[in-house]
Amino acid sequence: MLAVAGGKGGSGKTTTALGVAGALVQRRRRPLVADCDLDAPNLHVRAGVPRDPGVDAQNPVAAAHESPVVPGVDVLPAGDADGAALAATLDALPDDRPVLLDCPAGASEAAARPVRAADACVVVATRGRESVEDAVKTAELARAVGTPVRALAVSRSADAPRGLEDAAGAPTVPVPAVEDPLADRDAAAAYARVADCAGPNT
Repeated sequence: MLAVAGGKGGSGKTTTALGVAGALVQRRRRPLVADCDLDAPNLHVRAGVPRDPGVDAQNPVAAAHESPVVPGVDVLPAGDADGAALAATLDALPDDRPVLLDCPAGASEAAARPVRAADACVVVATRGRESVEDAVKTAELARAVGTPVRALAVSRSADAPRGLEDAAGAPTVPVPAVEDPLADRDAAAAYARVADCAGPNT
């Protein structure tokens, strides 16, 4: 499992999760993206799927919907799940296909739970100073719970902030500022580079 995390809301975590999943479809994989943000779930909106039935520990694959926005990607919305239901679902997610976890922002236990469950983490940030600082903190949180950080995706940027790669201890991948990153060729190439960094965990 690959957690897609970040310290700030609006940094592009959900779009990055779907973009990396789309890159995996191009590699003939069938990824599942799960919404782990129970307080502000929006994966279903970005992916163009229904909000319900939501996370389901009994059969999470059956509860997922294929995204019309990123065909070939299955999406498991949060629905009305609580923390206990999400924790049980994380344990029940399949291990025979790529699974990406769209994590909540911040450094709370709710944000740490999916990062802890993952095999690796991609941290997402924008170029703003606060977002960069939060990205470094998120990378530290991931390492504190034993999850390696494979890459930092810098949303809506032609390049990565200076020193970010060293501060976070992982390669940075700028994702260009385009109108629709999930349909743009240059953004798709950036998401493919993120998938490359994530390696065997995807």
